Amino acid sequence: MKKLNSLILEQKEDAKHGDSFFPIQKYITFLSPQYPVLTTHWHEEAEFTLILKGQGTYHIELTQYYLEPGDLIFVPPLALHSASTPKGCEFLSETYVFHMNFLGGNSTDICSTRYLQPLAQHEMILPSVIKPEHPAYLSLRKIFNQISNLYDGGIPGYELALKALLLQTVFLLLQYKETAPASDTSNAIHSEKLKTVLDYMELHYMDSILVSDLAKMCYFSEYHFMRFFKKHMNMTCMEFLNNLRLEKAVELLKDDTASILEVSLSVGFHNLSYFHRAFKNKYRMTPGEFRNNVDKSDFAPPT
Repeated sequence: MKKLNSLILEQKEDAKHGDSFFPIQKYITFLSPQYPVLTTHWHEEAEFTLILKGQGTYHIELTQYYLEPGDLIFVPPLALHSASTPKGCEFLSETYVFHMNFLGGNSTDICSTRYLQPLAQHEMILPSVIKPEHPAYLSLRKIFNQISNLYDGGIPGYELALKALLLQTVFLLLQYKETAPASDTSNAIHSEKLKTVLDYMELHYMDSILVSDLAKMCYFSEYHFMRFFKKHMNMTCMEFLNNLRLEKAVELLKDDTASILEVSLSVGFHNLSYFHRAFKNKYRMTPGEFRNNVDKSDFAPPT
């Protein structure tokens, strides 16, 4: 069967990264001309990423970073983040998503209360992008390589080694913790407004959503809101909403019990012809072709 890579739109992710006993998960993210954007989302876990191939852009808490192969990225818990690659290019990365509880973030010892909990609550700012010229780069790159080699297991106690390596990662980054500039207050407010809008769209994508309603949530005029949304999401709010609806449709199409018309209506497309056109434009196939020809198990969300 034909296979596709999918960029599932998940803003506040409910997906489990690992499990409660071993809350760490490896992801390979591939952006291509067909799927050039990893949409803005956030989750309770932190991320440690290595750029393997291509050039791209990361947005972390509304700050933009240009990335090249070899760059390392650290995304703290609950931080808005997204990635994109220039038109016609490819971008490949390897990521380890881990919960701070894996490192002891839910304990009451000094390591948790002084370092891990403040990090999880954004009271401490660590470097987000570590390039080769950074003083800690060689040490962090060595740690990343060790994590990559150990992750698949096979060595007794590899879980202990992974935990130790991630703690060492936090330790090294702590040596370069940053003082939050005054502009961060504004960024934090904008980030929370964006999260509010994304949460609302996630809950009500099947309903009629007006730009004016979204603007009111942010206390913006419609004009200001549309500029604000496009600046931080790299697409208009209606483009984002349609993409969200299409991703929800993909999930429903995996189940053959609902008709294509029922799927269209249930995700908020009340014009079947428009749904067909939008779906084909995004996935290069009609909903019917997807249902009949695609290995649906291959549709898995990246981080």
